[in-house]
Amino acid sequence: MSSALSRLADRLRDADSVTPELFSEVVRDACWRLPSVRRTRDFEHFQQFVQSGAWTDAALALLALETPQWRLRRIIHDAGEWHCTLSQRRELPDWLDQPAEARHSDLCLAILSAIVDVKRESAPDVEGNVARPSRADEPLDVPLCCDNFM
Repeated sequence: MSSALSRLADRLRDADSVTPELFSEVVRDACWRLPSVRRTRDFEHFQQFVQSGAWTDAALALLALETPQWRLRRIIHDAGEWHCTLSQRRELPDWLDQPAEARHSDLCLAILSAIVDVKRESAPDVEGNVARPSRADEPLDVPLCCDNFM
């Protein structure tokens, strides 16, 4: 499964712009949660964005529907590229967070790449019949010593 997501990430990176086929491929290969939310108002909005070709709005709606525990932390345009950062804990400082980051010259492709990165990190890597734990299996709390020994 992770290899399919890696190939999808490569396709997104190499694409110049979003096409309906590429967007459909992302939904088909990386969005396992969508069937369970098909009867919601948010899904209806997502469908309207897709049908009208509003790809960036559709990508943001997809982020909310498919990865509800992740939030958009930052979008920056610098030197001709969009940098998209997603975070599970936006209230933490950058240096304590484990964000998903992607960049692309097209804003929608940067957002879709970050979503695929989240899905790729959370999907278990399977070797033979043994699954290796994913980053999602890591504990949410990280011990940190805050004592001042001065």
